[in-house]
Amino acid sequence: MQHIAINAHLLAPGNGYRRAGIHRYIYEVVSHLPGVDPDLRYTVLMNHQLEPALPRMATRVGPNTQRPWRRVLWEQGAQPLALQRLRPSLYHAMAFVSPRGLRCPSVVTVYDLSFIRYPEVLSPLRRRYLQMFTRNSCQRATRIIAISESTARDLTDFWGIPADKIDVSSVGVTADFKPLPEAEVAAFRQTKGLPERFLLFLGTLEPRKNLPMLLRAYASLPESVRQAVHLILAGGKGWMFDEIFATISRHNLGETVHTPGYVPAEELVLWYNAAEALVYPTLYEGFGIPILEAMACGKPVLASNSSSLPEATGDAGILLPSSDEAAWHEAMDRLISSPDERTRMAARSRTWAAEFTWQRVARRTVESYYRALS
Repeated sequence: MQHIAINAHLLAPGNGYRRAGIHRYIYEVVSHLPGVDPDLRYTVLMNHQLEPALPRMATRVGPNTQRPWRRVLWEQGAQPLALQRLRPSLYHAMAFVSPRGLRCPSVVTVYDLSFIRYPEVLSPLRRRYLQMFTRNSCQRATRIIAISESTARDLTDFWGIPADKIDVSSVGVTADFKPLPEAEVAAFRQTKGLPERFLLFLGTLEPRKNLPMLLRAYASLPESVRQAVHLILAGGKGWMFDEIFATISRHNLGETVHTPGYVPAEELVLWYNAAEALVYPTLYEGFGIPILEAMACGKPVLASNSSSLPEATGDAGILLPSSDEAAWHEAMDRLISSPDERTRMAARSRTWAAEFTWQRVARRTVESYYRALS
């Protein structure tokens, strides 16, 4: 039986913005892997005991590696020793970096190259860490998993990684994301004190999300429209977020723009259902899971036409230039004022999102394992 060792140290403990994005991808893929092929067994390397535990997976808990410098020391120093004891048939780095000196085939998952395309929007430590180690890890890897065609192209364009070495495996949506009964949604609105109508952004508050542009476009709507339909920027504070709050203050948006902070995973479906639409103006994404989750809940989506977002949105949403405030103003105004348009987009959204499942992602991951093992 082939033995797969998986580095899942970016699975985050507790609640907070670190449990978004990559954490959710890793958790869903690892959870679904055992159901794909009974001839593979797994050992998952983590820095804390996950609650609830991963089903049908052996786990090995190591030191706390939440800080980048600790992760570097563990990945390049302690991890190779652990792998020598485990003697896996294959090693999978689920977030960018593998250790040097591996004695078995390896697979590396790459979400995006934001640290190359937009280095200024990452914290210095994170940027240096990813720039130093990711390229070398990809060059040494037997196979690479990119979560979008956009990321696959970047790997080839920036680093010359052969296209035939890269497997594209996107993201999934769990069955929890679906339209909910209006009574349940109304009760949630009341509990949270939410406005009757609002546009929702969901993601970490950081420069890459391009929120000052969205706020300026929203501010240009007539005051009567803004009073009727608020804007909620839901997500934990990442880094360099001061400009977001400065823009809210500068345009006197305090009454109609709300920043409730991090949204726990178990509440996400309710936030999507309560919203009128999802607005997603980010500059660069590996894929954009919130787009598909909102669509699965039957919500219209306005998104940037940058990086991988056209792959996530398909023909179901509206794509807009990430720097064109006038285009975002017009699209928001039209969507707010047209219930027929929202209904048409909602139907297309659900059909499109149904194509994306975590079972499919796990199956493609196992296919990458067998390519590497062969």
